[in-house]
Amino acid sequence: MLDAYVGYDLSSAIEPDDIPKTNDTVWILGKQYHATDDLETIRQDVQSRLWCTYRKGFVPIGNTQLTTDKGWGCMLRCGQMVLAQALIQLHLGRDWVWEAETRDEIYLNIVNRFEDSKQAPFSLHQIALMGDSSEEKRIGEWFGPNTVAQVLKKLVKFDDWCRLVIHVALDNTVATEEIVELCADKKNPDGWKPLLLIVPLRLGLSDVNPIYIEGLKKCFQLPGSCGMIGGRPNQALYFIGYVGEEALYLDPHTVQRVGTVGNKQEPTEQEQDETFHQRYASRISFTSMDPSLAVCFLCVSRQQFDLLVARFNDSLNGGTSQALFEVAKTRQAPWTPTTASSGSSRKNSGPTEAFNVISATEIPNEEFEEVEPRTLDDSDEEFEIIA
Repeated sequence: MLDAYVGYDLSSAIEPDDIPKTNDTVWILGKQYHATDDLETIRQDVQSRLWCTYRKGFVPIGNTQLTTDKGWGCMLRCGQMVLAQALIQLHLGRDWVWEAETRDEIYLNIVNRFEDSKQAPFSLHQIALMGDSSEEKRIGEWFGPNTVAQVLKKLVKFDDWCRLVIHVALDNTVATEEIVELCADKKNPDGWKPLLLIVPLRLGLSDVNPIYIEGLKKCFQLPGSCGMIGGRPNQALYFIGYVGEEALYLDPHTVQRVGTVGNKQEPTEQEQDETFHQRYASRISFTSMDPSLAVCFLCVSRQQFDLLVARFNDSLNGGTSQALFEVAKTRQAPWTPTTASSGSSRKNSGPTEAFNVISATEIPNEEFEEVEPRTLDDSDEEFEIIA
C-alpha cells in the first residue's frame, strides 16, 4: 500500500526513535504525557490523528493531467490534517481513539470527506480548485500556510454537516469582535458556531527566532489546540506537539495509492483506512522549523473561546515568553502617511495601502531609499513552503 514510505521501517525490529527516552513532558494537542511512562498512550494518541499524505492514481484535477500531488501538495495535505483534527475534536471529542476495527459512523463521515475525488468536500481536488479560483494559485502550485487557511475557510461554508466556521487572523491580530460576530447564531441568541481559529505568523527571516520558541510550546499546551501548519525549509509538515526542544509532527511526504474507505466493510476499504493513520511521530528542532507557520485552535462554545482568549493574554502575551500575536477587540486600520507626516516625496497611499516602516533613528536620512507603497492583501507569496 505504501509506495514510497518516508518514515520508519515498520518491518524492522529496531524500536522507532519517535519519542526520546527522557523524563521530559510530552505535549500533544493540549494533552500532557510522560515521555517514557506514557509511551504507548502517546503512540495511540498520534495514531488517532488523521494522516493525510501524497496520493497517486486519482482522477485528474480540473483540466490538468495531474493524477498525483507528489512534489507540490504537501501544504494542502497539512491543511487537510488540521481540518480533520478540528472535525474529530468537534464531533468525537479529544479523547477519542482510533483502532483498526473502528467503524464509527461519525468517524467514517469525517475520513470520507478527505477522499481524493471531486465529490469529497475537503479533497485535494476541492482545495486545489478553490485555490485556483479564489487565491490565484494554479493547480499544481505550492501553497503557503495562509493560502491553505484561506481556502479551507471558504470550503467549510459548503459543508453543513461539519458545522465549523473558520477565522483566519490577519496582521498578527486576533480581533475578538470579528470572531464573535462570525460565530454568532442569528437564529439563537445564545448559540455559537464552532470555530477553527487559524493565526498565520512569520517568526523570523529564514529561521524561527529563538525568542518565540516558548510561545510556540505554550500553544501546544492550550485547550483546543489543533496543532500548527508549517514545516522545515522546502517541506510542509503538520505539527502536533513537542518534547524538550523538539516539535513533533506528521509528515505528508509519503506517496500512497488512492482508494475509498466507504463503510469500511471490504478488506480493501479497511486497508485504505489504515493508510490514514501513522503510529509514530517524527521530531524536529524548533530552530530548524520554517518561520512561516500558522497556529490553530478549536473553540466549540463561546465559553471555550473566552477561556482561550484569557489564556492568550495570560500565557502568550502576559507571561515570560515573547508574544506571538496581538489580541484586540478590533484590528487597527493600516496607517496611511500624509504629506504633512512624510518628510520625503513618497506618494500618499490609499485606504488599502501602507508602508513597511523600519524605525532607525540613528541612520541619516540620505541612507534611505525611496520605496513605492505596497498594497495590503491576504497573500503569503513571499513566505511559501516549497514542497
